[in-house]
Order: sequence, then C-alpha cells, then structure tokens
Amino acid sequence: MHSLPAADQLPRMTTEELRSRFLVTDLFRRGAVTTRLIDLDRVVLGGVVPLDAPLPLDAPDEILSEYFTERREVGVLNVGGAGHVVVDGERFAMANRDGLYIGRGARDVSFASDDPVNPARYYLVSYPAHATYPTRRIARAEADATELGTADRANRRRLNKYIHPGGVRSAQLVMGMTELGSGSVWNTMPPHTHLRRTEVYLYFDLPDDAVVMHLLGAPRETRHVVVRDGEVVLSPGWSIHAGCGTASYTFCWAMGGENQDFADMQQVTTETLK
Repeated sequence: MHSLPAADQLPRMTTEELRSRFLVTDLFRRGAVTTRLIDLDRVVLGGVVPLDAPLPLDAPDEILSEYFTERREVGVLNVGGAGHVVVDGERFAMANRDGLYIGRGARDVSFASDDPVNPARYYLVSYPAHATYPTRRIARAEADATELGTADRANRRRLNKYIHPGGVRSAQLVMGMTELGSGSVWNTMPPHTHLRRTEVYLYFDLPDDAVVMHLLGAPRETRHVVVRDGEVVLSPGWSIHAGCGTASYTFCWAMGGENQDFADMQQVTTETLK
C-alpha cells in the first residue's frame, strides 16, 4: 500500500522522497489495467489502456474482495480516444472527457477502445462505499460547468462537476475535471485545504515538453513536485494543492472523506504562504 507522511515530516524530505510519497506515475500502460491502493481514505487509483481486446476490472489482492466493486464505487474519466465500458452487460459509449460512475455491487466491468491505434485511456478513482447508487454515464457536455478566473491572472478555467450531490450521486466520491483556457496556466490560487477530505489530482493533456509545478504542504511550509502528463498528485487534508504549468493543461480532481460538500474548504491567503 502507498502511504503518505505526516505534515511534520515534510520539511525533512528530499526531492526523491517527496516524489515517491506524493506522486503516482506509470498508471497508463498500453494493453493493461494498473491499480494502486493509497492510504488516503483507502482510495484506489487506476489506469486502463485497452488495445485490440477488452480488459476486465479485477479486484486487486490488497482489497480482499470477490470482485472490484463488492464494497466500492468507481469514478471513470476517459482521457484518450473513443471507447466503451460494459457494466453487467450494459454498454456505455465513452468519448474523450466523458465520465462514468460505477456503483457498488457491479460484478462484471470491462473497458474497450474503439480504435487500438488511438486507444481510450481510462482513469479510475475508487473509494469504499456504504451505499449503492446506479451506474451512470456523464458526457462532458452534460457536466455541471462553471467558468472561473480571469485572463489577466492567467487562471481562466472551466470547472466541470461530474459526480456530486447535485448531479450523479455517489456514496462518498466527488469527482470532476477542470480545463484551463488558452494562455492560462494557474489552477487554484489562492489555495485552500480540506480538513475533512482528501484529494487526488490527475494532470493530463500536457505537451511532451511541458510540466506543472504542483505546490503542496502546510500553508507555512510549502514544497513542490514537478508533474508530467498522466501523473497524479496526492493531497492529504492538511496540504494545499495548487499548480502552475509551462503550458495550458487539464486536470481531474477527485475527493473522498467525511462529506461531499464542495465548498467545505479552508481558504489560505497568499500572505500566509511560505
């Protein structure tokens, strides 16, 4: 299991220690299902890249389940080419940036690409679930969208909520995607923390020569990790989470924890940051 340090350990960590504890890499392997169990509200992160044949979602040994969603729910975002997901015999078409919620109790789940030359790349976020909600697809155009930021602050962006109490329901997962406007490179700034929830960030659609400097840590003891396309940053409740890229990018945010209130956050002023 991948575990994270406590806040008071952060100041003493080297760059490689930071990367090994806060960054998840190599999720998207061609022709494979890759999963990682994280000691962060017991989240499982996954990447699925099917080629010629569908790939089943089997339960990893770490969760000790007969099937993956026996006691879990899953949020899915397609960040690649067109494909489809089959859940207990029902087929869901998945275009680029379409989402899917898979409820607890779905026994047979498989992922496929429509074109193996341009395969789908499915990003998975799974939390334990205490209740069962129906499996639902969320097209990118159907997401609850809000325009945020301004061009002069280089943070103009579109926030899309996919899985949330006002839309597709879940037991505890809240998940969405933020798309930066042309010329914008900052995501959340000023930053905030979530004392009652933890969060994971997938950065994608980054050019090969671009990076995001992701800021993390307690507000008065910040550090950064360099993030590239398809990598995930882990954010415990005590840590800020903000980033600035060398080019525009898109990121998927997902949260689990005590509640699903999107506005439950502790704002941090820029004057506080160190």
